[in-house]
Amino acid sequence: MTAPTQSVAVLGAGDHIGAAIVRKFAAQGFAVHAGRRNGDKLAPLLGGTVTGRSLDAREPDDVAAFLAEAETIAPLALVIFNVGANVQFPLLDTTDRVFRKVWEMACFAGFVTVREAARIMAPRGAGKIFVTGATAGLRGNPGYSAFAAAKAGLRAMAQSAARELWPQGLHVAHLVIDAGVDTAWVRTMLTTREGPEALADPDRLMPPEAVAEAYWALYNQPKSAWTFEQEIRPYGEKW
Repeated sequence: MTAPTQSVAVLGAGDHIGAAIVRKFAAQGFAVHAGRRNGDKLAPLLGGTVTGRSLDAREPDDVAAFLAEAETIAPLALVIFNVGANVQFPLLDTTDRVFRKVWEMACFAGFVTVREAARIMAPRGAGKIFVTGATAGLRGNPGYSAFAAAKAGLRAMAQSAARELWPQGLHVAHLVIDAGVDTAWVRTMLTTREGPEALADPDRLMPPEAVAEAYWALYNQPKSAWTFEQEIRPYGEKW
């Protein structure tokens, strides 16, 4: 087996979207370095060209070390920030601690990731940095004040970084997922809220693999037609 010549770092390699991203890029021949809180949960992904460990994306030194590890394995071609931090609380029940923590996870950690990735990629004038966004970053709905603020900040930061880094040869992109992703938790929530008929349409929920495919398509865009922001949703999603 030929050793990979490029690496991908995934920050927020959770059980669903993150895991699908890791599998997709590993299958395409990249060395993939995966990070998440509770790194023991990475065990099903590890092996072959996939490595990983526990990571606190809110800690700049930890992020810098994590990306340096990926770069040591093979030159970094892509960094994906996929930390979630989705919470829902009524405004009056949103504590200072919750608001700050969600901002740290979904916005500050994204900034640190983009900055540290650029430190590695900018000197060679090539590389891609993608961040996972959400509808909340475009529209704040009731109960999502903390999450919306964090995701809107992430989007604005990514846009600013793209305008600065594109001319240096670095493709920064923001992927908006406007859908419920097909997980056991989401299925239970929908069934509880709407009844069993909520899942009658097999295409209502977005498979995690579809997100990975969207990132793969973004990765393969030529310099002459880069996308900054892409929104993906099932065909029946209201928007």
